Amino acid sequence: MLFHPDRLSFGIVLPAQTRTAADIEFDAQLGIATHADKLGFDALWVRDVPLNSDSYPDPIGHADSWVFLGALAASTSSIALATGAIVLPLRHPLHIAKAALSVASLSKDRLVLGLGSGDRPSEYDVFGEDIENRKALFQSHWERLAAALSPDQKVVDEGGRVRNEFAIRPALRQPPIPMVAVGSSSQSLEWIARHATAWMTYYRPLPVQKDRLALWHNARAKVTADFRGFGQSMVLNLLDNPQASYEEINLGVRAGRRGLIDALSAMREAGIHHVAFNLVTQGRPPGEVIEEIAAEILPAMR
Repeated sequence: MLFHPDRLSFGIVLPAQTRTAADIEFDAQLGIATHADKLGFDALWVRDVPLNSDSYPDPIGHADSWVFLGALAASTSSIALATGAIVLPLRHPLHIAKAALSVASLSKDRLVLGLGSGDRPSEYDVFGEDIENRKALFQSHWERLAAALSPDQKVVDEGGRVRNEFAIRPALRQPPIPMVAVGSSSQSLEWIARHATAWMTYYRPLPVQKDRLALWHNARAKVTADFRGFGQSMVLNLLDNPQASYEEINLGVRAGRRGLIDALSAMREAGIHHVAFNLVTQGRPPGEVIEEIAAEILPAMR
């Protein structure tokens, strides 16, 4: 289980390669994924970037999420495969359902379906949508997707009618596919807590993140007694000097492993359930970094 009330789990954001305007290095990324699986990481996170532009801060030419997930499912055996996040308003919910069910079946139920809204007006424009409608689009697409992934797998049309003459295959397996909200997508926290199994958000300094956690717990308590996970992505520049001091950087940290262990321990105590490392690879190969995390940091956190 990726989100658990009594432990902190760890993922790797792919692609883990130098942030330049180069296409994804498939062989290298599949090798990293296989290695992370064997080393005991909990999740691999794949982003959905339909179009590159100067308005998107990551210049890498990302692969299609579903193609990449299929390759990851065939290359790994136990690690969760998570989307961080499918741009829900710009994709048809029935297409997402078809792809999600296929990846879940191929991976033997390892898919975690992270869903976000995207935030680039120009991208909405080129897809023929108005970004001002993203709140309503996100809600309506989520509801239709959730119906298609429910135990009775309802196919719901644009008018809200259940179309019993249609079915989506492969059939839903057990356990159901977790649907995770990534970012707020212009929704209230109560809406997210009511509909999602967990909330993934950006890294913030811990005092600030604690305030977000308090808001999250209050929202959850208003709508459900069930557990709802809380996770964050985190840019990580892991220095090869284990004693190097801990520093805040944009959306993450720079630290040696001892400082990182202290920071992660504080995150766990605060109630964070999952951290997805977005590795800064300048200077150290990503394989070397994940080996150090697996050998020195994961055992200290479990």
